[in-house]
Amino acid sequence: MRFSARQPRNALATLPSIQPVFDRDQPSRHYANRTNYRVRALKVTALVDVETLYITDIHSTTSKKHDAKIGPQVARRNAGDLRSLAADRGYDSKAFRDELRENGVRPLIKHRIMNPLDHAHNTRMDGDRYHQRSMSETVFSSIKRTLGAAVRARSWWLEFHEMLLKATVYNLRRSVRYP
Repeated sequence: MRFSARQPRNALATLPSIQPVFDRDQPSRHYANRTNYRVRALKVTALVDVETLYITDIHSTTSKKHDAKIGPQVARRNAGDLRSLAADRGYDSKAFRDELRENGVRPLIKHRIMNPLDHAHNTRMDGDRYHQRSMSETVFSSIKRTLGAAVRARSWWLEFHEMLLKATVYNLRRSVRYP
């Protein structure tokens, strides 16, 4: 993944605000019953460089894991490359913010509204930089339009590899079009 996104990562990275869900190809009823195949969607989280729109890291899961648990894993793997990280309220966690600050990353994550002080925190945030997080939705929209919205593999591991290949193909296509 890093090879296909080898452009220098500088300003802002973003996590998707709406978790893109890729459909899993429907198996036959016989296969599903025989192998106990139940989960029908693959939840994908990608770290997108806003300047170049390259996908720099990807995390996928078949469980319904909350975004606040996934975000720190992705940020931890890429802490040395990030200056700021934009994400929506689903990633809001004091521990996550503190971890980002310890690594020298500026968190651009809106607070979930639990008390009036959270409104004040959200109004102090730089709106233009925060709204660049919509670029991650642009990336996933492009992937779904050009490479398909479904994964065909049957096992979780192969589905992850298929998503990794889709992200790599997206990065390569982007580097050819916009060198």
